[in-house]
Amino acid sequence: MQNRTRTAWVFLAPALILMAFVAGWPLCRSIWFSLTETNINDLSASQFVGLANYWGEFGLFGNANYADGFWASDWGLSIRNTFKFAIVSVALETLFGLGIAMLLNQDFKGRNLVRTAVLIPWAIPTIVSARMWGWMLHDQFGVFNQMLLDAGLIAHKIAFTADPHYALWTVVAVDVWKTTPFMALLILAALQTLPKECYEAARVDGVHPLRVFFRITLPLIKHPLMVAVIFRLLDALRIFDLIFVLTSNSATTISMSGFVRREMVDNGNVGYGSAASTSLTLILFLTAVLFLRAARVRLSEESQ
Repeated sequence: MQNRTRTAWVFLAPALILMAFVAGWPLCRSIWFSLTETNINDLSASQFVGLANYWGEFGLFGNANYADGFWASDWGLSIRNTFKFAIVSVALETLFGLGIAMLLNQDFKGRNLVRTAVLIPWAIPTIVSARMWGWMLHDQFGVFNQMLLDAGLIAHKIAFTADPHYALWTVVAVDVWKTTPFMALLILAALQTLPKECYEAARVDGVHPLRVFFRITLPLIKHPLMVAVIFRLLDALRIFDLIFVLTSNSATTISMSGFVRREMVDNGNVGYGSAASTSLTLILFLTAVLFLRAARVRLSEESQ
């Protein structure tokens, strides 16, 4: 047993060392910067300020300068935008992905071709798809506005990516279009592992398909479905590129990652931006823990 443990550590050691350099060192450096007042123009001239970037008069939280309250501040708004985007987009992607996976799990002619075609939106790089949708949704020469005008559904062209009332939900719609195939693929993999005997018995007994879905299919794919949702949720909470390209990271659609980028790169406040990035990491970690506890999912062999 000791030899097996030693062998396991020998195989794991290179990966752990590489992870320490690639992920551990930048994380520790970011945490250190978050405790200092550092400007991007001179990283060596940092001054230790403790938790001032997190809490207090100049901090992210408990800031008395937030005249309209925390949730009206840029940091509070970025948290709201990120969670609104993540919750709505992941919910829609899960529902649409489940429906598409159920269809693709059926036996029909040309199934392999349809499965490949469905994956195309997911295979397109995010920057390319964001730029493509930006052109189609453009308020002056976009084809989407022209189609709505020709159909008589709108009286004037809409700035989908610039109007604060539409911008965030436009990003959600584009993300749903792009990422639903990813969820469908994961759910389809789970569906193909289900025993066919259950369905044959249900068909012989004349059980309604909806009853089969809720009593057999859904319980059997519950754990793989929840794992897919948590992976997608954590990915959605890191959203940056889609919002940055579609809406130019405007104040009304800014995400937590966009806030970090703005503070560290545009404003040069490395210390303050690092505090925001560390807070973002903690928020992601807490969200994952709370979701797994709420869904009662365990990422271990016992959950199988």
